[in-house]
Amino acid sequence: MGDAPISVTRNGHRTFFKWHRGRRRRSDPVFTGRRIIEGMQAGASIEVDLVVHADNGMAVLHNLSLERETTGTGLVRDTSAAVLRDLKLRGNDGEPIADRVMLLEDLAALIARDGAHPDALLQLDYKEDATVLTPGVVSNFAEALGPVAGHFIVSSGDAASVQILTEAVPGIHVGYDPCHEGAIERLMESRDYAGFVADAVAASPKAEMIYLAWELVIEADKDGFDIVGAFHTHGRRIDAYTIRHVDTETLPILERLLALRVDQITTDDPEGMSAALGDPQ
Repeated sequence: MGDAPISVTRNGHRTFFKWHRGRRRRSDPVFTGRRIIEGMQAGASIEVDLVVHADNGMAVLHNLSLERETTGTGLVRDTSAAVLRDLKLRGNDGEPIADRVMLLEDLAALIARDGAHPDALLQLDYKEDATVLTPGVVSNFAEALGPVAGHFIVSSGDAASVQILTEAVPGIHVGYDPCHEGAIERLMESRDYAGFVADAVAASPKAEMIYLAWELVIEADKDGFDIVGAFHTHGRRIDAYTIRHVDTETLPILERLLALRVDQITTDDPEGMSAALGDPQ
């Protein structure tokens, strides 16, 4: 297997490779417990998505419907925990694989049972909004994560959801993605990068990590504005997402993101990225 692809250091600044949807390499299926625990034990930064199911809990899935990612049908919110756990995930070719759908409590129990490196951080990217965060959903969220909260960071494009979920779990980390609901389109018209930074900090004042589309980071740089540095001034770390793979087109982008001192780069191919970039230490 070799050393896990964790990070690269340039000019004294360490940038993590974030394993998007739990992938170590492009050929991996998404959201498998085996890859997630491998990365957590190695000290990687990893991301999974969460959606609400019928029993006031959350499933480790990206889509609100089941067909594309699993062997099930219908909406996740209409599907019970028992039925979800019985579904198989689909691989990159759309065919079922041996791995089954995990619920949030299954993921937390896996970390609690098998352990994680002190540096490992698992991002829970909540894909819905605050309207479905009933007291039952929030209570179950807190119960699942309480014993292992320090290994998790909650993120969403909805600041209200982040606040509700993180306030329920002492010790959990806070993240925020300000690039949704037309925010990038408005910014590309106004070019008011300083205002964008100020608004994001105000929207989620406890956020430790800010998630930015890499295109926004590069566009701001072209306009002469160091948006990474601006967020760093506010004590926020920056994750630039998502570089799907490394080739002759994306490699210069990666090098520029590293020069701008982003703290994480989200990728579907951490192994390929690590091999392409190396570590000049």
